[in-house]
Amino acid sequence: MAPMDRIGYRNAVVRQPESLAEGLNIVRDALDALDLQAFRGKSIGFAGIGASYQAAMVGASYLRDLGIRSFPYCPTDLYGAVDSAAEAFVALSASGQSREISDVMGLRPHLPRIAICRGRDNPLAELTGAVIPTGSGSDNGASSTGYTGMLLAIGMLCDRIADQNAFQEWIRLPSAIGDLLKVAVPSASAAAVLLQNCSSIDLVGAGAGFATAGEGAMLIREAVRIPAAGWDTLNYLHGPMESQDARTGVIAFGNGRETKIAEDMAGFGCPSVLITDRSDIPSAKNLVVIKVPSLSNTVADAIAQIIALQMIVGDMQDAAGLTNITFRYRQTDTKLKPWSPTEV
Repeated sequence: MAPMDRIGYRNAVVRQPESLAEGLNIVRDALDALDLQAFRGKSIGFAGIGASYQAAMVGASYLRDLGIRSFPYCPTDLYGAVDSAAEAFVALSASGQSREISDVMGLRPHLPRIAICRGRDNPLAELTGAVIPTGSGSDNGASSTGYTGMLLAIGMLCDRIADQNAFQEWIRLPSAIGDLLKVAVPSASAAAVLLQNCSSIDLVGAGAGFATAGEGAMLIREAVRIPAAGWDTLNYLHGPMESQDARTGVIAFGNGRETKIAEDMAGFGCPSVLITDRSDIPSAKNLVVIKVPSLSNTVADAIAQIIALQMIVGDMQDAAGLTNITFRYRQTDTKLKPWSPTEV
């Protein structure tokens, strides 16, 4: 399995074709060794915090696409309602050290539980008794490979729970991401220039795109230190967009109502970026369009969309003089072991 060292932001972003290719085989082997019968026919809860909560939202959305009742949970919602939240749980923590996830999984020893983490040797994996290692390896502190590797593992797990034979579709993902990392460089750079002087940025998407908006907002806050917020597409139309002007930015993910939001906001003078697989919408004044590939499913599309945003953030981080920064406000009570600046 790849080493799990802290590396530079851009190094982590560009190694994702490699990390995803390695993860495909690591996750498949782990799934082959697991008996998932206890998860079938049950409602599934995905539990995560921070970036892992956004991944939980993607997983629940995809599993519902496959016809299975599923819900994402932040730990706050799971300290109570022990037997009424879901009938089985997928616990998400890249490090396996998140205190809150261990807390709420510890309250449910009688339910089927499985962890998704970078590796096998961690407290959460020991607690749940079953783990899928993502094998995502080295990463930056703002989670590039860790987030996309977790999404890959979630997608492959969902396929197995739903008895879908989709591995051949996943095999195409690393090369598609490799192409994206090459062809999207000019548009990502243009988007970064458009956004880098914004006082705040709203990110908008629906379904799994809402999760991508949330993860993108956290990434911008962590890596560029600009206030940002993720919004559900339709909810955004009911008031939140009213504060936008030429000083604030918007990034929309998707192919539907999101396209009109991006175009309308650009027309109002708001710096706007649209990340979409549509090819019929050109960039315009105040609007940069980044074309991403249309992939096999909800999770694969979410991986492509967040990587496009990671590229934008890399340019913004460098322009702000914040290249490879670490967190200023590291909390001391969120992990089960002391934090080290050399680890991810």
